[in-house]
Amino acid sequence: MDRTSPKPATSQATSQATSPAKPATAAAAAKGTSSTSSTSSAGYRRAAAPAPKKNSGPHWIKRLLARVPPLLPSACALCGAEGREILCAHCHKRFYTRQHRRCIQCAMPMPVTGKEVRCGACLKDRPAFDATIVATDYFAPSDQLALALKFGGDLRLAPLLARLIHDASRRNPVPGSDVALPMPSLLAPVPLGRTRLQERGFNQALEIAKPLSQLMGLPLQPQLLERKKETEAQSALPVGARARNVRSAFALPFATMDQVRGLHVGIVDDVMTTGATLNEVAIVLKRHGARRVTNLVFARTLPV
Repeated sequence: MDRTSPKPATSQATSQATSPAKPATAAAAAKGTSSTSSTSSAGYRRAAAPAPKKNSGPHWIKRLLARVPPLLPSACALCGAEGREILCAHCHKRFYTRQHRRCIQCAMPMPVTGKEVRCGACLKDRPAFDATIVATDYFAPSDQLALALKFGGDLRLAPLLARLIHDASRRNPVPGSDVALPMPSLLAPVPLGRTRLQERGFNQALEIAKPLSQLMGLPLQPQLLERKKETEAQSALPVGARARNVRSAFALPFATMDQVRGLHVGIVDDVMTTGATLNEVAIVLKRHGARRVTNLVFARTLPV
């Protein structure tokens, strides 16, 4: 994460930068109003422009300041304790250091006893991806981090989620086994459809992938994959309909078709539920010659 304070482009921007709003907790950000999301989307587009225009306004400055929380008074995204870090040491130790045994392929929790490294579902119907690395399970309070990033537009959380995924990737061998998972040679985010990208203003998977690629020292290819068709939100569909929803939804653009042959590709996403989306992505990559596909995900949804 860039820890240098950005220089305001105008005197008006300078006055805005001197009084940054106190960061909200993840739970508050997750409950943000629609007008907040709109402001975040606009701010992100302006911040991403090659050169900020003179009339880019205070939202542009707010977006830049959100990227350097260690330089400003902050609060823990989970418990609200004041400090310089977005996740306090107490919450980090409490929620992100204890790891249980997981299936090496889909990352579903498994019993402590037993020698099999794959769960029954993966043994019965093996997914196209080869491994999944997750930082945590998708339940309170970690779910609030994912919700605040995805729907609250709190981009300060993306580097934190990336750091937690990176920590999980360094746990070799896999907890509860003697399996050492190989790391990918390049990273790519799960792409968003054009309509949803315009509505949200950013792709949360890409925002996580950017700092993760730096932490892991791996090249990032943001446009390695494209979404060929708009799909319904997976979370709004029954489990049985999710695979059909994303079938044939992804493709490799002509420019990248020959870039994955023989490579180990890492796919970055925020949450893994049934694994249908990640499986469809892996099918496309394997079809174009990828040797191995590993998912790098912040949170894994548990079975109901």
